[in-house]
Amino acid sequence: MATIKGVSSFSAEQEAQALRKAMKGFGTDEDAIIEILTKLNVSQRQQVLITYKSSIGRDLIDDLKSELSGNFERVIIGMMTPTTMYDVHELRRALKGAGTDEGCLIEILASRTNEEIRRINENYKLQYGCTLEEDIVSDTSSMFRRVLVSLATGNRDEGMYVDDALAQQDAQCLYEAGEKKWGTDEVQFMAILCTRNRCHLLRVFDAYRGIANKDIADSIKSEMSGDLEDALLAVVKCMRNKPAYFAERLYKSMKGLGTDDSTLIRVMVSRSEIDMLDIRREFLTMYGKSLHSFIKGDCSGDYRKVLLRLCGGED
Repeated sequence: MATIKGVSSFSAEQEAQALRKAMKGFGTDEDAIIEILTKLNVSQRQQVLITYKSSIGRDLIDDLKSELSGNFERVIIGMMTPTTMYDVHELRRALKGAGTDEGCLIEILASRTNEEIRRINENYKLQYGCTLEEDIVSDTSSMFRRVLVSLATGNRDEGMYVDDALAQQDAQCLYEAGEKKWGTDEVQFMAILCTRNRCHLLRVFDAYRGIANKDIADSIKSEMSGDLEDALLAVVKCMRNKPAYFAERLYKSMKGLGTDDSTLIRVMVSRSEIDMLDIRREFLTMYGKSLHSFIKGDCSGDYRKVLLRLCGGED
């Protein structure tokens, strides 16, 4: 369930004029900007963007960028970006920015549907003139690279069919590729975890526990390390409970010293119209504190205000 649903009727013209007014003259009315943009959903914001240009003759993104700054600006620009393009920009930043942001690559590629990945690939190529796969290959290495390439094909079986015998066989195969042998056959993990459908994998995980006497996640943790471990764990978590996966991403972005703002912003912006209410529920269950209170304690100013609006309320 979403926290940002949009409004049933609105005037793009009125909202465009209100945004212009909030930025014109001396000082910027940040509260008005937050108010307007958080009541609209992403497609309504696109309408305002177009109307702003046609009726005011200026570019709304440019105006926002020149008036806002820091993390607050990053959230607002993220909200103004169409969903697929937001993922595309984030992937490109993760690959081509200063140092690779492996966490971002894993999060997006492990959690999006085939259809979402197909759209990401199309738009990535149009925007940057090379494929997402080419950038992944040139920027990552070894088995981690292979997992990302596999996920980026968006070719997972999305059916509901579970073949019990195959599930049992897959579980046995994972056991023999990891716990049972000296050294790990990572290719087997990838082949099964990155291609089978969700219902099938949940059955595999149950069967695995029966064979190995431990959870698949614990086996991955003990058999692997680094980015590969993170990637395969993310796949397992997304299959089991996607909102819980995002709740954990948010928790880790804020707990401890310093905030991982990139992750915090990306998850809040990208999930606000999909499953933020579910993420909030999982967050409360997992950590005994509301997401709202966590953001409140971790951020400040307009940045905090807009994130709390995306969060949608106190649990």
